[in-house]
Amino acid sequence: MNAFLSLLETHSATEADSDIRRGELTTLQINMGNLCNQQCLHCHIDASPHGENVMSREVVGGILRFLARNEGLILDITGGAPELNPHFEYLIRSARPFVDEIIVRSNLTVLFEPGKEHLPDFFKECGIHLICSLPCYTEGNVDLQRGSGVFEKSVRALHLLNDFGFARDDRLRLDLVYNPNGPKLPPKHDDLEKEYKRVLDADYGIEFNKLITITNVPIKRFRNLLESQGEYDRYMGLLRSSFNPAVVENLMCRTFLSVGYDGTLYDCDFNQALGLALTDETGNILTIDQVDAYELEGREVALDEHCLACTAGYGSSCQGVLADGQDSSTQPCC
Repeated sequence: MNAFLSLLETHSATEADSDIRRGELTTLQINMGNLCNQQCLHCHIDASPHGENVMSREVVGGILRFLARNEGLILDITGGAPELNPHFEYLIRSARPFVDEIIVRSNLTVLFEPGKEHLPDFFKECGIHLICSLPCYTEGNVDLQRGSGVFEKSVRALHLLNDFGFARDDRLRLDLVYNPNGPKLPPKHDDLEKEYKRVLDADYGIEFNKLITITNVPIKRFRNLLESQGEYDRYMGLLRSSFNPAVVENLMCRTFLSVGYDGTLYDCDFNQALGLALTDETGNILTIDQVDAYELEGREVALDEHCLACTAGYGSSCQGVLADGQDSSTQPCC
């Protein structure tokens, strides 16, 4: 039994609590591929400018048919840099009538790629909720994790988005994402958010709505980095020792459904990175055009040791912390 399942069983009050099952679907998260204009050290899908997995118009069509059959969901669009997919804007315009909210997860610097200058206006027109990566409020730490010059471009992009009304107009949400620089857990969310807002306002005149803290998951590129530094076992030990049973009920895999670039379905984006696809009763892989939301309720979630990242400390999800948790880090944020 892997470490996550062992801890889950140890902390379960009943045998029925020793697994995790899907509930009512609230969010369809689609990964439009691993093509990106950045190549970050922590990236769990190995995205880069050389990414070749790009969602096709055919798969986008299957997603739109699913949304039409299951109206009222949140559509959460990620990548790579999803804005680089040639069908990105078509997906948003076509999905708008069927969904309650559209989230785009942006790395900010993509706004300065050739042909993408119109995106802030497009985001405003479509009422997009932007969730943007800014893993620290200092230039050195951001550039170390995301590449030289990324912080300066990110600041310019945030100024641009503020000028278009994001974080200033109640209808235009702009959230930022923090993830630790290295093998540690995020510090207490409320304190970190206050510090982000103080520094970004005082030093750069930047406004944003909310800070989302996400624990780095030890898979793919981040796992390779940890192993190369001899830190993998120590980080896994930190995740195990910080297991917080109070967050298990709120894990995003209960209410999210992840769609890969080829239409394959997964319980979450991290399972997608590891190829842990949803299957039918005969073991055939399920795709977006084969199911409806209600058919997935009650299914057991595929779990492995990487799930420890979501249950450590305050808990971690694509929407941030999951519950009050252990005081997992007294280190500075960056």
